[in-house]
Amino acid sequence: MKKKILIIAAAVAGVLVVAAVALPLLVDVDRFRPAIQAEMRAALGRDVRIGKLRLSLLAGGITAENISIADDPAFSQAPFVRAKSLAVGVDLMPLIFSRSLRVQGLTIQEAEVTLLKNPAGKWNFSTLGSTEKAGEKPATPSQAAGDFSVDRLKIENSRVTVGRTGARGKTHTYEDVNISVHNLSMSSRMPFTVEAKTPGGGTMKLEGKAGPVDRADAARTPFEAEISVEHMDLAATGFLDPASGIAGVADYKGKMRSDGKTAEAEGKATASRLKLVRGGGPARQPITFDYASSLDLERQSGTLTRGDIHLGKSLAKLTGNYDTRGESPVVHLKLRAEGLPVGDIESALPAVGVSLPSGSSLQGGTATASLSIDGPVDRLVIAGPVNVSNTTLKGFNLGSKLGGLGALAGVHGGSDTAIQTLASTVRIGPEGIRADGLTIVVPSLGTVTGAGTISPSNALNFKMNAKLSSGGGVAGGLSQITSLGRSQGSLPFLIQGTTSAPIFVPDVAGAMTNTVTAPAEGVGGILGGLFGKKKKQ
Repeated sequence: MKKKILIIAAAVAGVLVVAAVALPLLVDVDRFRPAIQAEMRAALGRDVRIGKLRLSLLAGGITAENISIADDPAFSQAPFVRAKSLAVGVDLMPLIFSRSLRVQGLTIQEAEVTLLKNPAGKWNFSTLGSTEKAGEKPATPSQAAGDFSVDRLKIENSRVTVGRTGARGKTHTYEDVNISVHNLSMSSRMPFTVEAKTPGGGTMKLEGKAGPVDRADAARTPFEAEISVEHMDLAATGFLDPASGIAGVADYKGKMRSDGKTAEAEGKATASRLKLVRGGGPARQPITFDYASSLDLERQSGTLTRGDIHLGKSLAKLTGNYDTRGESPVVHLKLRAEGLPVGDIESALPAVGVSLPSGSSLQGGTATASLSIDGPVDRLVIAGPVNVSNTTLKGFNLGSKLGGLGALAGVHGGSDTAIQTLASTVRIGPEGIRADGLTIVVPSLGTVTGAGTISPSNALNFKMNAKLSSGGGVAGGLSQITSLGRSQGSLPFLIQGTTSAPIFVPDVAGAMTNTVTAPAEGVGGILGGLFGKKKKQ
């Protein structure tokens, strides 16, 4: 009995093998290629080319070695999609016995997809599915995009390149892209999943529903999706000009939805080692951005309806609007921070190009700022007033750095500088940092005022003036200066060097401006002595 079963099984297997070999020779599936191409052309509104079709029972249907879909000629003459192979899942019984083709699914392997956006905010996929083309007659009912449908579409092991047209156009590539769409149709909602590796080694996943396809502009097709991004390298995305200096690693979870007119998004992004300006350093702790926004798809402009920035225990509010047209998105935002702990703020200072002297740190106190953030995201300008109250600069004694000036003010020893108030109007841009109206009140020394710049390479160029505190030690020490002129108890000086190693030098020209009769050599000699320098013999 067992022997008969084995013989029957072997016979059935033999028949199947013979069928697998013979059927492709008996059934000419390539004759369906013109019909498949025509349906896809009508559905996509683009030229579609498919290589010779072959029947493969082992693959479960029909295969082709190559496929290409043309791009919108207004964007590129290169293909919008090109793929190494195409597998068409079909109902085999009708195909074999009645020579009728019923497509159940499409699987595209190793595709290369190019998505381009022009300065007007239009995408090259916007015209996909359009039934009206310039210079062409409207499609007939039999060619309508809604007639094309399959149970499932898979795009596997593929690459998607996203970029912008124009002279400064940049591209960024997503590897290992896998897309799955069920109930694919131009006229109904379609569940989809997209998974990919992001530039720099991160991962991304979108899961949701889209449709029906807007035939006038596919970019306005209604959709809703949940998005998850892990460990995306911001500098490697290609969205930002490398010269901007923006860098860091971001994680994101959020939701997006569109009704075809307005796209809304909300979510939470956490950036580690964030840098915002050229020459800046990484923030020392993660910064979290919890936001909600609304984008007008026609105008390509939107509003940030919620923007909470969390840094340690601190919370700052960001509001404003943005425009996604042009070579880089443009923002007009307002940042408001009230009474934030200075310790939290200090960890983020390197991100905007502010470094403290080597070995020093800020402890205690609060900070308040009202800043505008304007311009293209890769060339941002941040400006506005900043105030810091009751903090201590540990590991840095301003009096000792001023040499003899510290002694005149009665500052003896110590390694820290207590700051009662620090106020300035700052401007942070691609060219560096400028501080105007800088006022620093140091109880042990006096009031220091001035202005200056910090270059992208952290070079300092500040012109300052110290108005010394009143007291016996100061008055006595100043007697030799006032005998030369009328300095009114103040000394001008310059801050040079770098943020990590500042150098304080006397401002001889400034001192001459404050005196009436003092010769330059005399004033310079006295100031040199006050800054710990000996007079030349």
